[in-house]
Amino acid sequence: RLLREVWVASIDLKDLYPETSVERRVDRTLERMRQLIAFRPDIVCLPETFNTSWVRTGKSPAELAEEVPGPLVKRIGEYAKSNGCYVICPILTKSEGKIYNSAVLLDRTGAVAGVFHKVHPTEGEMDDGVWPGPLNPPVWQTDFGKIGVQICYDANWFGSWRALKSAGAEIVFFPSQFPGGRILTTHAWMNQFYIVSSTGEDAKVIDISGDDVASSGPFERWVVAPINLDKALVHIWPEVQKFADIRKKYGRRVRIKIWHPENWATIESLDPEIRIATVLQEFGLPTYEQHISKADGAQKAKRG
Repeated sequence: RLLREVWVASIDLKDLYPETSVERRVDRTLERMRQLIAFRPDIVCLPETFNTSWVRTGKSPAELAEEVPGPLVKRIGEYAKSNGCYVICPILTKSEGKIYNSAVLLDRTGAVAGVFHKVHPTEGEMDDGVWPGPLNPPVWQTDFGKIGVQICYDANWFGSWRALKSAGAEIVFFPSQFPGGRILTTHAWMNQFYIVSSTGEDAKVIDISGDDVASSGPFERWVVAPINLDKALVHIWPEVQKFADIRKKYGRRVRIKIWHPENWATIESLDPEIRIATVLQEFGLPTYEQHISKADGAQKAKRG
C-alpha cells in the first residue's frame, strides 16, 4: 500500500426511488453499503438527504430533521464502527431552532467528527424552512488527510470550493441529487483536489486533473477506488525540461502523466519510500498553484 493511499467509496440512489417509507429507504441504503465492505474502504459517502429524497412521506423538513446525533446518525455510526471506516451521512438536521440540509461526518468508531450545513440551499428548500449554512465550510483532519464537503446546489458557487482549497482540503465529498458533470470536473482541476460524488443518479471519483477515476453504472450502483494523495499537478513549462532527469533517477517509482493541450502534468509517487514533496523540492519544481501564485505576484508588481 502506498504511503498516502486512500480507499474511497460512495453509492448512488438510482433504483431506490420512488419510495414511501423512510425506514425502507434506510434499509435498502445499508444493503447497498454492505456491498462495499469487502474492499475495506477508508471512507464511504452517501447521497444528499439519502433517507428522505424522493420518499413520499407527506412530511415537512422540520418533521423529518433530527438533532445530531439522532437515531439515524447512530445507526449509520454502527456501520462505521463495525467496518472501521469514516462515513459521510447527509440528512436534514435541526439545531437551535433551525433546519439545515447537512452532512454528518462519522469517524471510524462511529462517533460524530463534524457537521457541515449546505451553504447554498435552493429557493424551494428555503421556502420549506431550510436555512443556509455558514459561508466558510469546515475542513476536517482525518487519519488519512484533510477533507471537506459541498452539497448539491453548492456546486454553482466557486467561492465555497476555493475556501476548502485554501483551508487545505485534499478530498471534497459531494452528496447531491444532480450528478454535477463538468461542474465537478472544473472544481477538481481548478483546485487540485479529488472529488467523490454520491448522487441521485450516479457515484464518481474524480482525479485532481478532472479525469474520472471510477463511476457507478447500471450493473453496480456504487463505486470504490484507491486514490493517491501523494500527487501534484504542475505547469508544463519550463518544468517539462526536468522530467527526463526525474525519470532517470526514479524510473517506475514515480509516475509523470502529461496533458498536452492543457499544458499540465501530474507527478505521483508509486513507492511508499518516496514523497512527491521531496521530489519537487529536489528538482526545483513548483506546484501548479505555486506557479500561478508566483506569476500573479509578478504581474501585480509590474502594475505597481
